[in-house]
Amino acid sequence: MNPSPDPGPREVIIIGSGPSGLTAAIYTARANLQPLVIEGEPSSTGDQPGGQLMLTTEVENFPGFPDGIMGPELMGRMRAQAVRFGAEFITDKATRVELAAAGEHRVFVRDTEHRARAVIVSTGAQSTMLGLPEEQRLLGHGLSTCATCDGFFFRDQHIAVVGGGDSAVEEALFLTKFASNVTIIHRRDQLRASRIMADRAVANDRIEFAWNSRVTAIAGDDRVEGVRLVDTVTGTESELPVTGLFVAIGHRPNTSLFDAQLDIDPAGYLITQGGSTATNVAGVFACGDVQDHTYRQAITAAGSGCMAAIDAERWLEAAAHA
Repeated sequence: MNPSPDPGPREVIIIGSGPSGLTAAIYTARANLQPLVIEGEPSSTGDQPGGQLMLTTEVENFPGFPDGIMGPELMGRMRAQAVRFGAEFITDKATRVELAAAGEHRVFVRDTEHRARAVIVSTGAQSTMLGLPEEQRLLGHGLSTCATCDGFFFRDQHIAVVGGGDSAVEEALFLTKFASNVTIIHRRDQLRASRIMADRAVANDRIEFAWNSRVTAIAGDDRVEGVRLVDTVTGTESELPVTGLFVAIGHRPNTSLFDAQLDIDPAGYLITQGGSTATNVAGVFACGDVQDHTYRQAITAAGSGCMAAIDAERWLEAAAHA
């Protein structure tokens, strides 16, 4: 349902609709807080409705689905559950916020203002990609940004990981549990990872290295079949036949909306108080990947969405009796 322009302050506005935002919507709706969810716009790759799971294929590690479930179907079910309990949705993105130290918070969807006593931020994060035109077509079809999510599908295959930091090495080491061999593609001649992680990678006989290399193209029409590399020193081009490509060059939290209003750590993630989802602004809570640079899993995002909903409900109850 599409609500009319806000006639007065709501109890809760939720910005974002990935696993954390939809879980927060389910919990706040069941608590009769009548949440408004600003779920994002379909044309956006950074904050699309349903979050990053809308870009995945089969999800096998979300509890309750022994045969797996497609990412978009999972998010559709979560959204329907939130609607069932009374959550309202705007299929557009928040364009500006005014978070008050005391009183009502304002969230703008283009020129329309919506006010609420509490705001739950669940805008997520997006993986930094290579910027190649094939990525949109092949994401979820051999191209991935999450070894924990997708490594199982590449048993006994030759796959590659792009990156040279700790995250890339962690992904590569994890993938050796499934793949026959893993090639780490790095644009320099040595890893940027910590010494202990680099040593583990070098010592692993299933890991190979493509040093001084940059991916310039991904081969394959409907699945990854290989990558084209260019030597960053000599300019020589080569082909690397692989059936999977994992990009591990960083994540970017979707926090630009909150610059100068919410505390953000050096990596760009929202800072929450220890043991809580509360931010530095009273009545504003953050959950999911926008504040999690450690786990970044659908199930942990959903769990933190539950936490944010409960924190918001308790805060509203306390504020009402203050």
